[in-house]
Amino acid sequence: MSNDSDWVNIQRTFDAAIDDVWSKWTDAAQFGSWYGPRGMTVIVETWDLKVGGIRKVCMQMQRPDRKMQMWFTGVFKEISAPRRLVYTEAMCDESGTLIPPAAMGLPPETPDITEVIVDLAENGGRTEMTMVHRGVPAGTAGEGGWLQAFDKLATQLA
Repeated sequence: MSNDSDWVNIQRTFDAAIDDVWSKWTDAAQFGSWYGPRGMTVIVETWDLKVGGIRKVCMQMQRPDRKMQMWFTGVFKEISAPRRLVYTEAMCDESGTLIPPAAMGLPPETPDITEVIVDLAENGGRTEMTMVHRGVPAGTAGEGGWLQAFDKLATQLA
């Protein structure tokens, strides 16, 4: 993958202690409470928080005619509490079988597996967060989803 400036790269400061922000990223129930764009419900099915551990989540939205679901799986690659979290993310079906992004209507150059990197730093009782999602281009709907999720996170931490 190319330079981090090509990918979603969001900086945000939260009015909360670093341990509280860390818990929102690493505790399955807390993660599910804010993750995803507005209107989505998140189910955390698998969450083995250790290096090499599997994570599998489902974002779903009830539409008038059907329930829309998007499943994601990945592996925790780095866990350095409370400062850094790195995990992979890939689209999958409910059983965890990977689905190529092109099969979901994404451009053919979309990588099958992306990487989320979260760095936290405490500054005067507040927490500065930098989140890079390698493989998701800046300015896309993926970035919009993250921005909505971080608005939900900020509300919970306030």
